[in-house]
Amino acid sequence: MPTETKSLAVRLEQLYARRTFGIKLGLEVEETLLKALGNPERAFLPVHVAGTNGKGSVCTMLESIFRRAGLRTGLYTSPHLVRFNERIQVNGKPVPDADLLELWQVGEKAERQVAGGHDGTESTFFEFTTALAFEYFRRCAVQVGVVEVGMGGRLDATNVVTPLVSVITPVSLEHMEYLGRDVATIAGEKCGIIKPGRPVVYAQPDSEAAAVVIRVASERGCRCINAMEAVRVERIRQDLDGQKVRIESADQSYGVVRIKLLGRHQLVNVALAVAAMEEAFAAMGLPVPVEAVRAGLEDAVWPGRLQILEKEPLTILDGGHNPGAAQALAEALKELAGKKPVGLICGMCGDKDMAGFFGPIARRLKRVWAVRLTTPRSVDPARIVETTFAFGLRAETATLSEAREAARKWALEAGGVVCVAGSLFLAGEVLAAEPVNKR
Repeated sequence: MPTETKSLAVRLEQLYARRTFGIKLGLEVEETLLKALGNPERAFLPVHVAGTNGKGSVCTMLESIFRRAGLRTGLYTSPHLVRFNERIQVNGKPVPDADLLELWQVGEKAERQVAGGHDGTESTFFEFTTALAFEYFRRCAVQVGVVEVGMGGRLDATNVVTPLVSVITPVSLEHMEYLGRDVATIAGEKCGIIKPGRPVVYAQPDSEAAAVVIRVASERGCRCINAMEAVRVERIRQDLDGQKVRIESADQSYGVVRIKLLGRHQLVNVALAVAAMEEAFAAMGLPVPVEAVRAGLEDAVWPGRLQILEKEPLTILDGGHNPGAAQALAEALKELAGKKPVGLICGMCGDKDMAGFFGPIARRLKRVWAVRLTTPRSVDPARIVETTFAFGLRAETATLSEAREAARKWALEAGGVVCVAGSLFLAGEVLAAEPVNKR
């Protein structure tokens, strides 16, 4: 292993260790750290994306469109699936190890400068990573940076940017110990990214969440666009390689586009991305590049989200881990698997609503293999098994490799479909074990 990579590996281990101190919401440390770096968050034009489900898909679509339009792009998302570098991308490419190591050294120096002003408290994993991302965007002369909120919005470390447009994807119950006990309260936290006078694009099937977005946008003097009314996305056909959709907005017809991302829920994400893109180009004073929009949507890929790992037997990988994602997964399984029996390989984090996750998909399942994740946040697989019993499912514990082998054998014998879901950590473990050309 090169010395440079060893140094980076050591720093990554140290950074991961910061997670053990829990999540800290607030902007003071992030703002101070960025000030010590010379405020790199002001060096590019941000598009800020919050919500519960669909954030990553919307972000990758937007970045792909901007890049196809000839703009130099940045993309900051979380979590990563296989390598940390995935979180920070410029022009569609993850930050190289050498650049990341250099950024680390600059970030640590800035952190030492400001630590004294905060009782010596170091920044959290996410605060430090966010600062590195923004510094990298500045060094690479990024023009438009698509920034995904880590958790919530109002007190998230990314909420130091003043965006071209704010995007609120569908909101449902999540992280209730931090964000609130009901959808309206959680939506209020997400809407914390809305900045005075800047346009807001949203899609909210929950009427309470939609009302919160509209109210906050009005209070802050923002143009508020319901993507589901502003953009019409009609599915023409779907197969295992993607789906063809027809896209029209009030001002543009984009014709028929073939997207690689599967599932009816992606139609909502396409509408969000197109509506946000139109607002962003208007804010930049640029015409909408129709062909770049088409090409960008066709190029967009987002691993670990209804990703087809194998067609025989059909094996689907999805990082969904909350009730809203489970509902989308259930609908997708109905479309992709038809009446074939489905076996689920499931691993989850201990803070997730397991019963809420299994509720929407239990009727689609015939077998369940519960596995332990490699993260300390993993729930005991036995608890997953206990949860499935309440739904009358046949479940057992196994290692991931055992589960993959057993599920594949079962699917071939029963004419069934294998689904791997329950955590993005699990999706990452599966992809890390796949050959590079299949990721």
